[in-house]
Parts: sequence; C-alpha cells; structure tokens
Amino acid sequence: MKAYSKEMRRDVLAACDAGEGTKVVALRFKCSESWVRRVKQERREQGKTAPCTTRRRTAAWEPLRERMEQLVGEQPDITLQELKDALQTELTRQTLCTALRKLKLTLKKSAEGDRAGPSGCCRSARSVGGLASGPRSRSPGVHRRNMGENQHDASTRPIT
Repeated sequence: MKAYSKEMRRDVLAACDAGEGTKVVALRFKCSESWVRRVKQERREQGKTAPCTTRRRTAAWEPLRERMEQLVGEQPDITLQELKDALQTELTRQTLCTALRKLKLTLKKSAEGDRAGPSGCCRSARSVGGLASGPRSRSPGVHRRNMGENQHDASTRPIT
C-alpha cells in the first residue's frame, strides 16, 4: 500500500488545527481515525509532516561487520556455519550470506561433507579417450553398421 501524499497529510493536519475532530476529519478525507491520530502524533513528537521515504533500520549483521571481515580475511575458505559458530551469533546462515554479499566478500560454497566430486566421477581412466566400452578390433572411422553390427540386422541374416 502506498503512503498518503504530503498534500493529504497537510490538509488533514490543517483540518485538525481548525478544530475538527479526528472522526470528522477521517470521514471527510476517507481514511482511518487511527491514521489521523498517528499523523498528529508524528507532528507533535517528531515535527514530521511528510511520509517517511527511506528505511532507517540498520542491518542485524552490521555490528559484526569488522569481525566478519577479519575472519574471512584470515580464513577465506570458511563455511557459513563455521563463520556463524566463530561469531557466536544467532543470525541465520542466509543473513550471513547476504552480509558477505553486501560486503563483497566470498567464501567456499558448500560445507565439508557436501562437496561435489570431480565431473564424471563414475568414469574410469580409460573412458577419457572415448574407450569406455573396452578395446575394439575395428579401425577408427568405421561405423558398426558397416561392420555387420547394425542393431536392425537380424543375427540370422547373412552379411553380404
């Protein structure tokens, strides 16, 4: 939901200053009574008449910034869980990941037990050259259909 405009706030406050009651002002401007009371309270306590356009909250990880930079600098391959344990914090790993991204710090992607193996880890050393099915007697470049090994040929059919 969008914030009410500055003009509407100004008009609501002007109506309240003219002596109209909160309920009457709310009905006239088609807004809630609680909003009218809140606008009056914000002006009274903070001197604010315009809607707040920026967020003024600091991130939960901000107090840990220097320590995180130090830990990642000392041990660049630290995992998020190890970082969380070292910081002795209740922040989630996702929050720490967001913090590291905003600080432009990188670390390894997976935990110790979750590492991916080398690509094609099921292949044997022989498969690297394309010889996974074992040595063949035919010469390179000769297709099996030309050697009488076509899958559509019946085994009883003579090769001519």
